[in-house]
Amino acid sequence: MVEHVLTRVHSLRERFHETLSSFRNELLALLARLESQGKGILQPHHLFAELEAIFEGDKKKLTEGEFGEVLRSTQEAIILPPWIALAVRPRPGVWEYIRVNVNALVTEELTASEYLQFKEKLVNGRSNDNFMLELDFEPFNASFPRPTLSKSIGNGVQFLNRHLSSKMFHDKDSMHPLLDFLRVHHYKGKTMMLNDRVQNLNGLQSVLRKAVEYLSAVSPSTPYSEFDHKFQEIGLEKGWGDTAERVLEMIHLLLDLLEAPDPCTLENFLGKIPMVFNVVILSPHGYFAQNNVLGYPDTGGQIVYILDQVKALESEMLHRIKQQGLDITPRILIVTRLLPDAVGTTCGQRLEKVFGTEYSSILRVPFRTEKGVVRKWISRFEVWPYLETFTEDVANEIAGELQAKPDLIIGNYSDGNLVASLLAHRLGVTQCTIAHALEKTKYPDSDIYWKKFDDKYHFSCQFTADLIAMNHTDFIITSTFQEIAGSKDTVGQYESHTAFTLPGLYRVVHGIDVFDPKFNIVSPGADMDVYFPYTEEQKRLTYLHPEIEELLYSSTQNEEHIGVLNDRSKPIIFSMARLDRVKNITGLVEWYGKNSRLRELVNLVVVAGDRRKESKDLEEKEEMKKMYALIETYNLNGQFRWISSQMNRVRNGELYRYIADTKGAFVQPAFYEAFGLTVVEAMTCGLPTFATLHGGPAEIIVHEKSGFHIDPYQGDKAAELLVSFFEKCKNDQTHWDKISEEGLKRIYEKYTWQIYSERLMTLSGVYGFWKYVSNLERRETRRYLEMFYALKYRKLALSVPLAVDE
Repeated sequence: MVEHVLTRVHSLRERFHETLSSFRNELLALLARLESQGKGILQPHHLFAELEAIFEGDKKKLTEGEFGEVLRSTQEAIILPPWIALAVRPRPGVWEYIRVNVNALVTEELTASEYLQFKEKLVNGRSNDNFMLELDFEPFNASFPRPTLSKSIGNGVQFLNRHLSSKMFHDKDSMHPLLDFLRVHHYKGKTMMLNDRVQNLNGLQSVLRKAVEYLSAVSPSTPYSEFDHKFQEIGLEKGWGDTAERVLEMIHLLLDLLEAPDPCTLENFLGKIPMVFNVVILSPHGYFAQNNVLGYPDTGGQIVYILDQVKALESEMLHRIKQQGLDITPRILIVTRLLPDAVGTTCGQRLEKVFGTEYSSILRVPFRTEKGVVRKWISRFEVWPYLETFTEDVANEIAGELQAKPDLIIGNYSDGNLVASLLAHRLGVTQCTIAHALEKTKYPDSDIYWKKFDDKYHFSCQFTADLIAMNHTDFIITSTFQEIAGSKDTVGQYESHTAFTLPGLYRVVHGIDVFDPKFNIVSPGADMDVYFPYTEEQKRLTYLHPEIEELLYSSTQNEEHIGVLNDRSKPIIFSMARLDRVKNITGLVEWYGKNSRLRELVNLVVVAGDRRKESKDLEEKEEMKKMYALIETYNLNGQFRWISSQMNRVRNGELYRYIADTKGAFVQPAFYEAFGLTVVEAMTCGLPTFATLHGGPAEIIVHEKSGFHIDPYQGDKAAELLVSFFEKCKNDQTHWDKISEEGLKRIYEKYTWQIYSERLMTLSGVYGFWKYVSNLERRETRRYLEMFYALKYRKLALSVPLAVDE
């Protein structure tokens, strides 16, 4: 497939001359226009805006030709007259680079390295040093299998199972890795699955047949304890199941694999092997606690995600351990930072049990320097100099808590994933990476102009940490396809790390391959004890309604809420998010303020930021100023309510349902959203939802069926879509119900924590086996990463100023 794309690009080069000759004057005019505006990098919407201004009547002819095909696939244009370099993406995950000299009418194909060097001239004004460090992870993965079709992206485990089963089918000797894997399987020194009486494959098959003969003669419900000693004598240990029926099912799976391996049987068998009993989940930054933290800087959806994940994961682990016939107590540790200055939270408490679980805890470890423990909160952009020491301290703490190595380490966000990589490398443990958000896509041009951002955001550290974690981890979980590889027209978060440059620091010519089978889409859900449909009246928390009415409708204006709603009969459009630029809450308020018809139809309520205290977050301060200005500019009082962040999740669940009672809607207007947990929460409560089409919500919602997509860059159109919806609802009361019901149907099909936890446990089994069979092949990659960490990351981290405690 890649060869096909290369051939297509070569054919375009051959046919460009005629196209460029026809439009030479227009292209020269375009260059002059771009040069006069001082634009060096153009995104697709900028490029087409300029083309529309130049070509007018001829634009259609141009965009429908071969040149137009390239333009429609162009994700970036670098303008350095007389050259235009294009980064062309024919389909997700596939990139080609072309450079056009408009004066000479010459077209050249570029390598990723040549394109990045050309791009660096925007910063340096000259060709950069050819001997600058170039990172290329492709050679290390050349022998690893990977799919080629874009539709396979994010289905890594299915592809890996096909590959593994085909290798096993090659000949009988190729089954030895599975035999060895079962023979070395143990927990805290206790052998599981097979003991040393089973020495080879023939012996294994013989033992399994004896077991089948015995089990076929007993009742399916016979507990394993009744034939434990008999099985031990022939070579089988605990772990096959708790009853004769389950043991027989497991043995049949293995016998099927030995006879004729197939992907489905292999996944089923590996997913049932008892492998995961101790899990460590890393989330170092922010205020991580169960109460009174939501709305604090760097503290939002990631915390909700992890807490819900842990409850579902523990339940699934207990269920599997019981079915495996084992008497083992699982442990899950959420490892985060201990904050001595805990500002009214439990973040200063070392160990805290997770509500709704039996064996899960939050373990807090402080950041420290040579001068001692760091007491105050630190922005997620400034944690880098503390993480290496933090990792060492965490390793000691979890060893004490678990009295064993973890079986699975899960990292969250850039800092947690780096710590997870260091820990997994040190302990030899299976690692899972969950990005939540990769900042590179949220801040355009934050790579090429990294020096402008570095004092504030320290992206050089973050992007380096991201590359290390992506390439070190055993498997990656994403919530959506878009997170990996975007869509036909937009680049995915991970895909943006394929090739990029930090001029003067290093050049990435092959950072990550989105076709890598380590990628898996496993979407989270909402906690259904908290978020459930507004129609389930017997579960409704009506005792909270007086508080919610006070929050929404009281005439009192204070630090918790500002603005009043004069007409209580109108539906409410509602939004809830952190108050930062990317979440675009102020954008929603401005759309509403400008649209008189929308203001007539509905009230607007937003929950964002915290007016009760002075924020330390620079973006939040700016957004607050903007919000006050919008209220005054559009005279919103009477139709608009701004509520400070609400930290009570239970009440927030009822708040969604209360908004649904008004026949309102939820709006998520972010410029980019990696997943969109609030979107899932709102839909789970039965609230019709409008959400950004940039990122995960575009997959969660089926447009005009289970909700609506909005473009945050076209606020006027988004407002008109809301107007159209509420006018339809006014004329047809069933329209609101239809969207609400389709939203709930979508959630139950794809976005529940039960589906998530079952999948995560299966992935852990498959990738644990893959790690075992490919361990030697991965050694070169690990050495490369060690060097990159020591020579680049460590120096960058040390350049970040340390926090000064007051």
